[in-house]
Amino acid sequence: MSSRSLSTSTLRTFPRSQRAPFFYANQCRHFSSTRRVSQNATGATPPRRVKRPGTKLLAAATALALIYISTRSPAPVQAEAPAQDPPELLIEKTKKKKGVSKEQNRDLISSQHLQVKKSWENPGVYAWGSNTGKVVAPESNETYIKTPRRLSWFDDVLLRDIKLDRTFGAAVLENGDLVQWGNAYSEDVRQPTVTLKGKNLISVAISRDRVLGLSKDGTVFSVPVCKRDQETGHKQSESSWIPFWSSTSTISYRKLEPKNLSSREKVTAISGGLEHALLLTSSGRVFSVASGTEDFPGRGELGVPGVTWLTRPEGRYDMCHELTTLKGFEIAKIATGEHHSLVLDREGRVFAFGDNSSGQLGFDYNSESPFIDTPSLLPITRLYQGTNQKPKVTSIAAGGQNSFFTVEATRVAGQDERSASVQTLGKVTADTWACGTGIRGTLGNGKWTHIQGTPTKIPSLSGLFEYDEVEKKVIPIRMAQISVGSTHASAVLKNVTYLDASEKSSEDTTNWGADVLWWGGNEFYQLGTGKRNNNATPIYIRPLDMASEAEQGRREEHRLHLTPMKDVKVKGRKVRMEQRVECGRNVTAVYSAV
Repeated sequence: MSSRSLSTSTLRTFPRSQRAPFFYANQCRHFSSTRRVSQNATGATPPRRVKRPGTKLLAAATALALIYISTRSPAPVQAEAPAQDPPELLIEKTKKKKGVSKEQNRDLISSQHLQVKKSWENPGVYAWGSNTGKVVAPESNETYIKTPRRLSWFDDVLLRDIKLDRTFGAAVLENGDLVQWGNAYSEDVRQPTVTLKGKNLISVAISRDRVLGLSKDGTVFSVPVCKRDQETGHKQSESSWIPFWSSTSTISYRKLEPKNLSSREKVTAISGGLEHALLLTSSGRVFSVASGTEDFPGRGELGVPGVTWLTRPEGRYDMCHELTTLKGFEIAKIATGEHHSLVLDREGRVFAFGDNSSGQLGFDYNSESPFIDTPSLLPITRLYQGTNQKPKVTSIAAGGQNSFFTVEATRVAGQDERSASVQTLGKVTADTWACGTGIRGTLGNGKWTHIQGTPTKIPSLSGLFEYDEVEKKVIPIRMAQISVGSTHASAVLKNVTYLDASEKSSEDTTNWGADVLWWGGNEFYQLGTGKRNNNATPIYIRPLDMASEAEQGRREEHRLHLTPMKDVKVKGRKVRMEQRVECGRNVTAVYSAV
């Protein structure tokens, strides 16, 4: 599998459904060896020839030993300790039961199979963290929710998207309607409430006091968080499918409309910070906009040089600004932190702008220039200088004062190497890098750092490989999703999964999903461990539905796995769904998504 060697004393074997590629990759890393031993054609180490000592040499050595013993004073006689019995070998009893179905036995032998099954049978939202804003547990007066708990309102509900703040939440239902809840929405209304209807939203972003919703046709709606502002603010006149007929919207909202779009160009993605948002169009163009009403962006996060509240162009405060410095680059992905922005083009180049007070842009902090208001290219190639690897950034993520990059590094021939002599030529390694503040462990690199300008590799999420039994080869383990909150983060691994166990397959054939890990600040129990200590390295947490685990008689700890996208039947209807993670500001959620 890898040039790294694995200590056999630490190797454990699991059924395929219980394997953790993350575990094996790290074991390889901790027990690697650089010693090389020559081997013969069969792969065995050839025996060495040993020259025996001569007879005279043996006689001399014996005489010296006798002289040495005779000059030593006799040591006190001590009773030898009785030999300890070897530790008893415990063999785990089979968990299978006779007289039950295959499916029941699968639930007994595999926690992962049970988790996948429950995610299909009982879709919904699990949330945890700070509950001071009545977001993760609206009906509870608890200050913190320490471990995952279901939001009852979302039982059997599928969502298109969800975003969480400590004081409010916003979600898009399967039909495209917007749902809001939390104290910032209304202290009198405890349950989630449908607010913006009939707009066919596909995703949401949140700022300090507004919710942005993107519709399927590319329209971007800006809705006040507060219920009172929705009721008392200006209401739009809306057209109807009936000719010459119009009506007034039920709540107040504004439309964020980029100018000079082509006839077929539309907004396809949105991302929001505390005061700003980015809009990505189908043509690869990026627009920035002031997304809140309390403070105008003033740390360069709009990406327009010199724009402040006083110097902004005439017109609406939340007008859309095209990032003209990015013309010529086809942007594929966008991400925003609280006061900074990232964009990624199709060639794998990353541009960053905004607040850099913690090094979150990937540049060293400069006290004289704490922010950068022009999209600036990150020198990712420097991170791989001298490694004979060619890097390409594949995804970006941001939140709080942190940024994350996933990179695929391809082995190339060095300056003094011949391509034919490099056995690993073309090998791809998937790495994850982070920058920004790390005092709470949000960098994930095992260190507690105030400011990290130059991106640092996350060892636990880099250089991971596993054997794909379908492809019959070793493949890199990439990241399927990285979600970043204000002080914590989560990564869903794109490891090999299996979801096709059926009555036709053996009872030993079980489903398993994707590994998910968490790290960073835990001051509000947002990591879901049940404890309050921060974690500077990615860790696993327990399954969401611990009651189901107990019903199967499991007392040992198992890790949470998320179910990837799959066509399944939910309450009698066929849907395509998966589980996703959302790290918000001091809160976390896992939800069933379509």
